[in-house]
Amino acid sequence: MSLLSLTSGVIRLRSHLINLRCLSDQKLPKPNLRFKEAHPKSKLFDSKAEVAEYEKQQKNESGPIKWILLGVPIVTFILGTWQVERRKWKLNLLEDLHRRTHSEPKPLPENLSELLEMEYCPIKVKGKFLYEKEFTVGPKSLIVDGVGTSEKGGGGGIIGGGGRTGFWVITPFKLEDRDLTILINRGWIPTRIDKYPVKKLAHIPGTFEITGLLRLHEERPPFMPKNKPESNLWFHRDLRAMAEATCADPIYLDLVARDGAPGGPIAGQTRVYLRNEHFSYIVTWYLLSIITSWFWYRLYIQKLPLL
Repeated sequence: MSLLSLTSGVIRLRSHLINLRCLSDQKLPKPNLRFKEAHPKSKLFDSKAEVAEYEKQQKNESGPIKWILLGVPIVTFILGTWQVERRKWKLNLLEDLHRRTHSEPKPLPENLSELLEMEYCPIKVKGKFLYEKEFTVGPKSLIVDGVGTSEKGGGGGIIGGGGRTGFWVITPFKLEDRDLTILINRGWIPTRIDKYPVKKLAHIPGTFEITGLLRLHEERPPFMPKNKPESNLWFHRDLRAMAEATCADPIYLDLVARDGAPGGPIAGQTRVYLRNEHFSYIVTWYLLSIITSWFWYRLYIQKLPLL
């Protein structure tokens, strides 16, 4: 009985081994472990044409127009910085002009070449006016306290102005202590000298000690007519031509206001006011730079609509 049971167990074990061998010899299908390659835009686009169109659009956004627009905030920033330097220059110029015009009057130097470094400085001279040789320069805006009335009225400039327009009376002045005849701007009158009453020209005889601010030769400004000495028409301060026409020396003084003749031409016709609007330009350019920088960042970096 025991032998029979043992034999039966051996037979069943052999049968199991045979079954296992058969299973090992069979080729089971291998699982497909490959991952499908997904296009990053497969969920956004339904066709290759749409993908190509999107890529083309992205390329266009990075094209030349993007960098051209970036130049706008850069250029406006540079202009703002330039105006900062211009403002410093203008403030220094105004300070120098104030220092010169408020310095103590000096006599005419022996060496006349020194006058080239003395513009706007007060010069004290003594002598007689040669009224018979005087002439007018203009039209010119009336200047009060160093500022043109056209500028005070908000006008000014080349086109129009709210100020009073007239002419400067230029009179040769024979020095008492030197063999020199200089030119003196005695002041402003509302009309040409040939149409102005002689009594209002204040032709007072005698010797006078006067002070005037030195002015140098002036080149003809743009759009201003040329002087016509043969017709006694003068539009700008051409010292060489004026001196030649009146047999004087090319030295020119603007008579200070306190030395003007009572009831005569209005003296003190030196413009010492210089427009200084550079601060407003600085604010304008820097503000434009900030705004255009924000637009560019929003449009090309954040990729959002401008508004």
